[in-house]
Amino acid sequence: MNILVVDDEKLIRDVIKEYLILNEFQVYEAEDGEEAIEIVKKHNIDLVIMDIMMPKMDGYTACKEIKKIKEIPFIMLSARSTEYDKLIGFDLGIDDYVTKPFSPKELVARVKAIIKRDIKSTNDKNIIKLLGIKIDNLAHEVYIDDKQIDLTPKEYDLLKYLIENKNIALSREKLLSNIWGYDFYGDDRTIDTHIKTLRAHLGPYRDLIKTVRGMGYKFEYKE
Repeated sequence: MNILVVDDEKLIRDVIKEYLILNEFQVYEAEDGEEAIEIVKKHNIDLVIMDIMMPKMDGYTACKEIKKIKEIPFIMLSARSTEYDKLIGFDLGIDDYVTKPFSPKELVARVKAIIKRDIKSTNDKNIIKLLGIKIDNLAHEVYIDDKQIDLTPKEYDLLKYLIENKNIALSREKLLSNIWGYDFYGDDRTIDTHIKTLRAHLGPYRDLIKTVRGMGYKFEYKE
């Protein structure tokens, strides 16, 4: 994980860097907001620890400019602890606010907590789970009760689309346009054939795909 430490006081940067390296983080340094922006442009930074009061460009302005480049978690450092200062930071989308003087160990703990939260959030977006059905979007794999099943690309896309739109009746035309594309010249039987094979693959969960008479299909699941 790459951490960018931004502070115009070298002593503070050195202390933070030492503790981060001890915890096996890769550390980049900048002494002002302008330098921080250039580092973010050139390197894959996972989290920024930034002082607010700095020469050339303050931390709030730098944070705003960096977030235009990449959405990165921020921990703001400041000698000021007023509610107003904190609200400005949180309005910018910072993740944490640490008042100087601070404990380096506590700062590292906050860094780990934010990274752990972001990894979980990313994983949650890439994994779809419903009962015993699991779709891994990154690996493009589907599991039924922890056993991987072999789907064609279109069966995969169809199952994913049905689950993402669960409890919504979807016409055959809508399924064709969203899964096969508007330039597809097949007919409604294409959907019916794929639904039949998809139900067979789903085993004990086959009945979750309901036929909507005269219209299409619906993945029905009431939480």
